[in-house]
This record gives sequence, C-alpha cells and structure tokens, in this order.
Amino acid sequence: MENEHKYHVLAWWTSGQTGLAKSDSAPTALHFTAPPQFGGLEGRWTPEDLLMTALAGCFTTTFHAIAKYSKFDYSDLEVAAEGTVTKTGTGYSFSEIVIRPNLTILDEEKRERAISLLQKAKALCLVSRALATTQIFEPRVEVGKASANCSAIKNT
Repeated sequence: MENEHKYHVLAWWTSGQTGLAKSDSAPTALHFTAPPQFGGLEGRWTPEDLLMTALAGCFTTTFHAIAKYSKFDYSDLEVAAEGTVTKTGTGYSFSEIVIRPNLTILDEEKRERAISLLQKAKALCLVSRALATTQIFEPRVEVGKASANCSAIKNT
C-alpha cells in the first residue's frame, strides 16, 4: 500500500442558488446549495450536510475496517453526526460536532471490546482528524472565458 493518497474534488457555482461538485472517484456530479437559513434551496445537499456525511461515513468505514481486522462481529452500525453552527463575532462557525455511533452486537460479553473499538475508530477517522489539519490556501484569479474543461464537466 502506498504511503500517500490524494483526493480531488471540483466545485463551482452553476447559477442562481446552486452549485455542482464532481469527484475523481465518483461518476455522478452532486448538486449543492447554501442552507435554506442562508438563502439556499430546500431539498438540496449543503456543504454543512456534506461535512456531517463525511464524518459519519468515515467513522462507519473506519469502524468496519477495524472490526474486520480485529475479527469482531457485529450485526449493525448506525452513525449519526450532528453539527451546531453558531454566529460569532467574526461570522458563523461550527461550535460543536457530536458523533453518535449506535452499534448492535449479539453478545453482552463483548460490550467492553465494542466500546474500545468504537473509541479506536473515533481516534483513527481521517475526516475527524482532518478538521484539525492546517489548511493551505492558494488562490488564483484569471481574466477571460471559462475553460473548456470546466464547461464540459458542468454539462455532465
């Protein structure tokens, strides 16, 4: 296994109140909008929803990998992620994120091990750990028409 993996996503505002995002790893583009509280459309994914989805999905896949490696059997795992956004003096910010895994096991004697593996998944979840990672910001401003590559992606 390689020591480094890169993930690439393109997002752009298409028109009006919606945007579009496309990933190198998924064939279907995803439509998104701002939350309705900030003028976005109802019934569309928001960046805030996608962040919570990334956390819940990462926790789920991390736990599954750990359980498989540890030969730990479970019958179900449902993970809820809830973020609270609060207005601060400098704008809106996530003030709290709660991850609630609900693990179903068949044997009461495995409860302590289950809790230990859940805690390990929390510690190893890449998305959760990424929230503390320093971000590098590399803005570019171009003058001219949209690139043909961007226009082709928008039409998919």
